[in-house]
Amino acid sequence: MRKSRRKAREFALKALYEWKLSGNTAADIAQHVRDEEGYASVEEKYFLILLNGVIGQAPALEAALTPYIDRKLAELSPIEYAALMIGAYEALHCPDVPYRVVINEAVELAKSYGGTDGHKYVNGVLDKLLPAVRPHESRTR
Repeated sequence: MRKSRRKAREFALKALYEWKLSGNTAADIAQHVRDEEGYASVEEKYFLILLNGVIGQAPALEAALTPYIDRKLAELSPIEYAALMIGAYEALHCPDVPYRVVINEAVELAKSYGGTDGHKYVNGVLDKLLPAVRPHESRTR
């Protein structure tokens, strides 16, 4: 079975949701998530990069997102927050992930797990963030 980065993002979203609500450590959350159904299909290394990276870089990621959001971070749903944080982390720290993939994957997470129009919000925010943090990368890539 091919290990999936998309699944790694899905499980990272679930883990970050738990982190946001519980404040548990990344290690505790990772251990808990490993027991969930479907984890065997996850590219574990990438899951851990996202989970530890987002939690470890949370203040910097929040600062990068703040100019592009129209409300306080605390007012975002935990799903929108997690999708935006994953997108911001990939935009800033994963240059191997193309511009469009960063946005599309975060939007898909918000569509699958978030509220009715949460994906539109995630798309709008990341569509403003990416040109600012990757000015030399084409949107069409």
